[in-house]
Amino acid sequence: MPLKKKKIDENAEEKNEIIDADIKKETKEETILTSLEDYIKTASYLGTKVITPEMRKYVYRRRLDGLAILNTLLVDKKLSEAIKFIVQFKPEDWILVCKREAGWRATKIFSELTGVRLFTKKYPAGIITNTELPTFFEPKMAMICDPWLDKNALSDACTVRIPVVGICDTNNHTKNIDVLIIANNKSSKSFGLIFWLLAREYIKHWKIKKELPTLEDFAGEELILEEPKKKRKAREKKEKELKSEEQKIEEKMRQIEKADEEGEGRVIRVGKNVEEGV
Repeated sequence: MPLKKKKIDENAEEKNEIIDADIKKETKEETILTSLEDYIKTASYLGTKVITPEMRKYVYRRRLDGLAILNTLLVDKKLSEAIKFIVQFKPEDWILVCKREAGWRATKIFSELTGVRLFTKKYPAGIITNTELPTFFEPKMAMICDPWLDKNALSDACTVRIPVVGICDTNNHTKNIDVLIIANNKSSKSFGLIFWLLAREYIKHWKIKKELPTLEDFAGEELILEEPKKKRKAREKKEKELKSEEQKIEEKMRQIEKADEEGEGRVIRVGKNVEEGV
């Protein structure tokens, strides 16, 4: 019985890879900001099993394991629109809030490059609404990485009526988000891609004289475009067959060498016997 279940799971995984491959075919050479491979490598298009009514129109389809797949063209388009909006604001005119740990690395690098004020872990409530706080200041825009986790910052921004840019996954509600980025907001790789692209365009726009780190620096890990399981199995099978053939050839050569050594030994013994007159 367990063997049967394993077989079903493997088939489902292969079918999920086929679905993911369909995205590549349908969106080929149509992305604006970067190559489609970057979106695939960082899983930016991969949503959750929950789809809110507001996010349904951005979903391409579901995988067999239930995970939603965002339309990659729309991921790229909405991110491009958001970046065009964000670059209008000077670094001192907006704040970036990211309570989710997966986004800390990418947002920190972005903040260090641009000088934009960043709040991670805990957002200090009232910092933009309470004029009596010594740390009070008045930003013109706020960017949040998850409307649910960063709800306090979102609430404050609504209170002071400044525009909000929000990264929304398929399980997020988009209420009070003025400029929407649709993407996986659970993964450090996805955050890496978003803030790498944002940093690239922001530095270019404001002529900030700093070298842009690589996408992998933002993501915090090596990014590999994974080989489909079916193709990988075929390749591994071929490599195994070649290795087996090589082993057979090596074994045959060893046998020939051994036979040659034994033949030379017999010749020496016969020659010695002839010399001794045996």
